[in-house]
This record gives sequence, structure tokens and C-alpha cells, in this order.
Amino acid sequence: MNDVMTGTLRLPTRVHFGYGTREQLSEVLGLSGRRVLAVVDPFLIGSTLFEEVLTRLRGDGFDVAVHSDVQPELPTASLEAAAAFAREHRPDVVLAVGGGSALDAAKLVALLAVHGGPLSRYYGENLVPGPSLPLVAVPTTAGTGSEVTPVAVVSDPEREMKVGISSPHLIPTTAIVDPEFTLGAPRSVTAFAGIDALVHAVESFTAVRFAPSWDGTLPVFTGRNAFSDVLALRAVELLGTSLPVVVDEPGDRGAREEVAFGSLLAGVSFGATGTHLSHALQYPVGAATKTPHGLGTGLLLPYVLRACLADAGAAERIAAVGGALGSTASTADGRARDAISSIVALNRAIGVPASLRDIGVTRQQLPQLAELASRSARLIAIAPIPAPPEQLLDILDHAYAGSLTERSDP
Repeated sequence: MNDVMTGTLRLPTRVHFGYGTREQLSEVLGLSGRRVLAVVDPFLIGSTLFEEVLTRLRGDGFDVAVHSDVQPELPTASLEAAAAFAREHRPDVVLAVGGGSALDAAKLVALLAVHGGPLSRYYGENLVPGPSLPLVAVPTTAGTGSEVTPVAVVSDPEREMKVGISSPHLIPTTAIVDPEFTLGAPRSVTAFAGIDALVHAVESFTAVRFAPSWDGTLPVFTGRNAFSDVLALRAVELLGTSLPVVVDEPGDRGAREEVAFGSLLAGVSFGATGTHLSHALQYPVGAATKTPHGLGTGLLLPYVLRACLADAGAAERIAAVGGALGSTASTADGRARDAISSIVALNRAIGVPASLRDIGVTRQQLPQLAELASRSARLIAIAPIPAPPEQLLDILDHAYAGSLTERSDP
């Protein structure tokens, strides 16, 4: 793994992490103005923690309008309506409080309020023409990393899968990651968000390295680099150790802190590198089964890594993941195999299903799912192995059978 050390990070201007960092909200919002649009997960309305934040902000002289109609999967029509609400309020700054959907919704509302719609103008990479409204992001789940990333994902009724908008202009101005907000998350939310964060870290660490070209606009996702390597492995260590603890003991403040920090590091890492095959495959699988994003990426990761073992460089990096997850095997091959078995065990411990059959996928669906996944060209390009549709189908076939052997069950 002796690569040339180059790298790119694009981050919020400020990142505050730790218990109590929500006390910085008035300070950072005030840098942009006094009129605030709060885009908030609906379940937070009336909660003690959010009401305390709202009371504090209003007491500090902020004019806060609250938009809480954040719909699952972010249908485009709901975002256009939220943007109309934003233009009516004329905010100086947007405050996002919630899980990944709320944070992504806030990014796109901030975009539409400045640049107008339709959202389809911005599908893909580097199509946002300039800065959006300033955005302060406060995650309430430890998983998506959206508080530090340049991407938001929406559901377009004209598309068969969710679609991404990627631009450095979507990166929040400030991220405030206070683990206090994650303490009330349901068990399944904690589990599926947390395993998705682990997938972010592992896919970032095993992503292909692109030859840097500095003489023009960079792609949003530039492949693994010297920064991401350090961040991703530390995220793997934290999440592998503490995620099963917070799922079983949700009030463990120390473990919550470590999972939130691991998720943040993974977000910083993949926000530069991008993710690859688990995500490419989950988009059609999730659309077909209506299952949570993190459930799908977590389920698929062991089968993706099994396929990646065919590449010597990728296998070496998977071995490093194994070491971060506690493997003491004496050979790189042993540590790589341990990485996969450790992730399988972690999935089992936190309730991630073991096979696509378990979430309702039929064998007849597999070729279509592979074909749809192959359309995610950006994600496929970041993978450490060539992944034509037949390779994607092979991964899905193993995931359907729940088999990590060289040949899947008939």
C-alpha cells in the first residue's frame, strides 16, 4: 500500500464534535444572519431537545421558521414545495436537524432557494452553478455523514432508482455533531445507520485510486487518497467496536460518542473518495424491496468484499480492514478473510439480514437488479475491480444465496 501521497478534502468551514456542541448554534448561525429556516425531521417536533434548541435560538434573537414536512425518500415534489416555503420566509441561513433525509432535504432547499428548479437540472456531478444558502447541519443519527458531504439523494418519479446531486456547493457551511441527539434513536435506526457508516469507511478505503489531474475542475469524488486512508481505518475501528454496544445498550454515552465520531470520520473520508459497489447495488435493491438504505448496503458489503478479493491490491486493503476490526491472523489472506467474517458477525449481531432472499428479492429479479446497478457509472468507476453487469450479477447471486463460498447455492 505504498501509494503516492496525494489527496483532496472538501469540508465545512467549521466542524464541531462532542457532547454539548449544540451550544455553538447561535454563534455559527449568527455569522450568516438572523432569519433562519429550520428543516427538521417531523419526529423531532415537540421533543425536549429540539424545543430547547428552538427556545434558545429565539431567545437569542433569531427569527426561526420551521419546516418539518420531510418525506421519506425525498420525492422531488416535496422539495419544490419546501423551496417555495423557503423563498417566502427569505432566510439568511438554513438549519438542518435530523437524519440523512432531513439533511439532504435542507441541502436541496438551500440550492433551490438560490438557483431555482427543477431539480433535474442538477442531477449528476458539478452542475450546481454556485453557492447555495449557508447551511448548518446537525445530524440526529450516526450514519449518513451528510453533514460533511457534497451529495444529496432524491426520488424522482420518472426514474427507476434514486438519483444523486453532487457538488462541492452542497457541503454544509458548518457541521455540529452532538452525540446527545442520537440517544433517542430507535434500535433499527441506530443499527442500519451505523452499518452504513461502516460501509462508507470500508468502501472509501478500498476505492480505486485515480491518477490526479490538477489542471481543471476536479470530479466531486476523486477516489481514495492519503487523507481518506487515515480517516477510514479509524472509522472502521470505532464502528466495529462500538456499534454493537449502542444497538444493545442505547444509553451508553461513551459508545454513542464513538459511533458518532466514526460516522463523522467516514463521512469526511467518503465525501472525498466516493463509495462503490455496495451502494450501486443497494439503489435498485432498495427501490425493489422498500428496505432501508443502510440495511441494504450492510447486507451487500460482505459479498462485495468477497468479489474484491480477486484483485491483489484490493485484497491487501481488505486485510488492513481486518486488522482494524481486530484480526490477529498471521497472513494478509487470513486478515482479509477475517474482515469479511467480522462484518458478517457484526451484521448478525445488530439485525442486518444475511441474504437478499430474507428481504423479499426473488432469483428472477437478479438480472434486472444487476442491469440497473450498472447504470451507476460513477460508483462502478470507483470500485477496485472491473464490475460489468455479469460481475454485479455474480455478487447478487451470492448475496441471494447467502453464500460467501466460491460458488453460490443453486
